Amino acid sequence: MTLKEMFSGLFSGKKEDQAEKPEEKKLSGGKKTGGEKSSSKKVLMVIAPEKFRDEEFFEPKEIFEKEGFDITVASVKKTTAVGALGGKQKTDAALSDLSADGFDGICISGGGGSRTYLWDNKDLHRLINEFNDAGKPVGAICISPVVLAKAGVLKGRKCTVFNDEEGIKIIEESGSEVNPEKSMVCDGKIVTANGPKASVRFGRKMASLIRA
Repeated sequence: MTLKEMFSGLFSGKKEDQAEKPEEKKLSGGKKTGGEKSSSKKVLMVIAPEKFRDEEFFEPKEIFEKEGFDITVASVKKTTAVGALGGKQKTDAALSDLSADGFDGICISGGGGSRTYLWDNKDLHRLINEFNDAGKPVGAICISPVVLAKAGVLKGRKCTVFNDEEGIKIIEESGSEVNPEKSMVCDGKIVTANGPKASVRFGRKMASLIRA
C-alpha cells in the first residue's frame, strides 16, 4: 500500500496492544538480535503510541529505507502505534530500554500524541541528550521540537515548530529563537520542521546528516 492510499482512508477497528516486559539492559544500535555488526547507518525513529502524524513518520521512514538505513522504531512501550490518519506501525522497543550507543541519529515524529506521550517523557529527554552530547543528528517535527526544548538542547539555538501557542511559549522560555513560519531549520546537527508539509524536506535533511 502506498502512502497516498494509506492517508486517503481513516483507521477503524480496535488498537492492538502488544506491550512486553522491559529488557534488563538498554538496547543500542538498531537491530537487537545477534552480535553481528552492520555497516549501514542506524537511525532511531520515535513516535507516540497513538495520534502520531502519519506523514511525519512514514515519509522520512521511506527516505531512510531508500538510503539503506537500519531503522529502529520506538515509543513509550512496545505496541502497535496508530497514527492520526489511521496508519499502523509496530514499535521495536520501549524508550526506557534504549541508549544512543550504536545509533547514528534520532528522529522524533509529531502529531497530537506527542503532547500527551513524548513532551514530558524523561527517557526520551535522556536519549536526546545522549545523542546531542555525542554530536549525533537530532531531529523533531511538528510539535515535537517542544521535546527538544524540555530536554534542554535548544538553548541558544534557532528552530521552528508547529504554530501552537503553548509549544511556542515553552520553546521561547527554553532560550531558543523560534520561528514557526519557517518550514525547516537546521542549526548544527539539530533539525526541526513545522508540520506535515515539511516531512519530505525534513527526512532528506536528516538523512544527509546521518549519512555524513
